[in-house]
Amino acid sequence: MPSPPRFRFARRAAVALAVLLLAGCAVAPPRTDDPLQKFNRKVYTFNDTMDKAVIRPVAVGYRKVTNPPVRRSVSNFFTNLRMPITVANDLLQARPRQALEGTGRFLVNLTLGIGGIFDPATAMGIPDDDTDFGITLARWGVPDGDFLMLPFVGPTTMRDVWRLPVDSYFFDPLGYLTRNHKFHHGLYYTPGLLYLVTLRAQAIDAEGFLQSAYDPYAFMRDAYRQHRLYKLYDGNPPAGVIERMQGLDQQGFDPDQLLDEQHQWEQRHDSGTPPAKPQGHG
Repeated sequence: MPSPPRFRFARRAAVALAVLLLAGCAVAPPRTDDPLQKFNRKVYTFNDTMDKAVIRPVAVGYRKVTNPPVRRSVSNFFTNLRMPITVANDLLQARPRQALEGTGRFLVNLTLGIGGIFDPATAMGIPDDDTDFGITLARWGVPDGDFLMLPFVGPTTMRDVWRLPVDSYFFDPLGYLTRNHKFHHGLYYTPGLLYLVTLRAQAIDAEGFLQSAYDPYAFMRDAYRQHRLYKLYDGNPPAGVIERMQGLDQQGFDPDQLLDEQHQWEQRHDSGTPPAKPQGHG
């Protein structure tokens, strides 16, 4: 007698999990090269153009019509709404304590925090963990692959890109809501767009770092890699991994030369002289 569909799915899921667990627990060393740089730079230019033309003006307008407490409440709401993504991935990473803490944080902010617009969980000392399916793959030894810049998405890697479909389809309550409810006139896009505008509004204060960079594309690429590395190691990566990420273990690496290039770029930028075309580092 054939097994019911739900049992066949459960068996397939169990086999997939077993394969994942047998893949190994060692974290693959980070990649520092950029073989897709030519393509990535074109996408970066496209994204930057779209941001300046559409996304950033909307984010600036959002900041003008709201005050910091309102923006903080909106950010708290979306952060708490996405907490099930972290809880699910903590379980996939075999970290039950973090999953339990994330569940407690979600429930406390959902109830005492009035739907998540306030954050009493932080005041209660419940850690604010944040992880995703890309980190799950990394913890089980899947290498990050080539760095990749995607249109409208931004920086990622061949490994991390899987967090977009997996987390949004299986673990994100917002994705579940939009798939299972009928909205008229495209209103199902509204929560996602508001979340995007919220994230972009938060990034406005940090724009100066990118604008002053000798090579904005390389700055964003390396900042993304470093951010993911710290997330993978819970904010405390080994010194050897950091040295590899910074290129200190590469023969012929000269940080003083990179610093001199940055200073030259800043001098040309301040004087109005167009900077030379960056050659890229990686």
